[in-house]
Amino acid sequence: MTSYGDDATVREILTGTGEVWAVVGLSNNTARAAYGVARVLQRYGKRVVPVHPKAETVLGEQGYATLAEVPFPVDVVDVFVNSSLAGAVADEAVAVGAKAVWFQLDVVDEAAYARTTEAGLKMVMNRCPAIEIPLL
Repeated sequence: MTSYGDDATVREILTGTGEVWAVVGLSNNTARAAYGVARVLQRYGKRVVPVHPKAETVLGEQGYATLAEVPFPVDVVDVFVNSSLAGAVADEAVAVGAKAVWFQLDVVDEAAYARTTEAGLKMVMNRCPAIEIPLL
């Protein structure tokens, strides 16, 4: 499966796009990849905002049921949902004024990638920030 987003885009999102990362699909389930990735992002100085229907507080951060409910600007939207749902999340990211969207490993929606980048956002698909950030 192809990854989308070249190394320069990956670097720009991780180092220059901003510190507030909404992690869609993040819950208190420590066995899920979203939880481990969120911990890595926090270790590298990112503010992680959980976005999940349960709106749980995770890793010390207040959770919200949807991106639209987050009451402050979000820089990057990191998407841990099934590919069939990811496009709608990317559209929400555009609507709330995010600067970038990151689809995790195995999350691919080429139409969403086209819409999101045409809207002016940086986007990466099928890569993991927790794998990429230590390589910078």
